[in-house]
Amino acid sequence: MTNRDDDAAPPRRWPRRVYDVGEEPDPRFTFANERTFLAWIRTALALVAAGIALEALEIPEQSGVRLALVLMLALLGAASSSVAFFRWARAERALRESRPLPSPALAPVLALGLALATVVISVVLITGR
Repeated sequence: MTNRDDDAAPPRRWPRRVYDVGEEPDPRFTFANERTFLAWIRTALALVAAGIALEALEIPEQSGVRLALVLMLALLGAASSSVAFFRWARAERALRESRPLPSPALAPVLALGLALATVVISVVLITGR
């Protein structure tokens, strides 16, 4: 076990553009930011799983509606997982710099995309098309 001096270089953490700025925030805030990131990842997994489940259903292929819905759910899942990381990084950097937290840019897109998918799936299931 080694003792570190106050002047010793901190361990290298990734991404450096997040950790090389500001001061170390209260760990509770960092953990809360991480929990939010993980919630977005769970959402992404659920969207991809919904797309796979929809593909597995015996819905007649009518003018590509099912394929479009499957792709829309899968793309929403991919976007959620990708944007989750960047949102985590922006929030962590804001915490380190004592700035206000950024708003979640993907939330409105995700909400509208899911609302549209739900309406289309409902119409397809009700009309049998």
